[in-house]
Amino acid sequence: MLIREAAAGDWPRIWPFWHRIVAAAETYAWDPDTTEEAARDLWMAPAKRVYVAEDETGAVVGSAYLTPNYGGPAAGVANAGFMVDPDCVGRGIGRALAEHILAEARAQGYRAMVFNAVVETNPAVGLWTSLGFSVLGTVPEAYDHPRHGRVGLHIMYRALD
Repeated sequence: MLIREAAAGDWPRIWPFWHRIVAAAETYAWDPDTTEEAARDLWMAPAKRVYVAEDETGAVVGSAYLTPNYGGPAAGVANAGFMVDPDCVGRGIGRALAEHILAEARAQGYRAMVFNAVVETNPAVGLWTSLGFSVLGTVPEAYDHPRHGRVGLHIMYRALD
């Protein structure tokens, strides 16, 4: 698997799984009806460093971004987002992207990373905890999950030193 910085031309290969994941409304606190243009602006924003994972055939099977979570004196805390094509789950793509992003965050001088709204039923919670993230708190019943009803949103944190 190759993980590389995304180019503008990668968006058409990200959008199909981005749309599928967000429209399912199970893991991201983004509007399931987000248009492609709004999604591109959100995911590929200039302040974000975006990466893609390609499989052995060159297909884009996942994407992640790295960005400051805060500004000013707190700009040393990163935020990231991750998406893996649902047809490719279970192949280690999410872990590879996460390890890459954590290394990039350290290399770029971030001291910590925080996730602001991790749906507590998201299977990726296990991945994040295995990579050293802890749940700082949970906003109870903050997310209207289509299968589980009202569930919490975790705020997760990890130091990068």
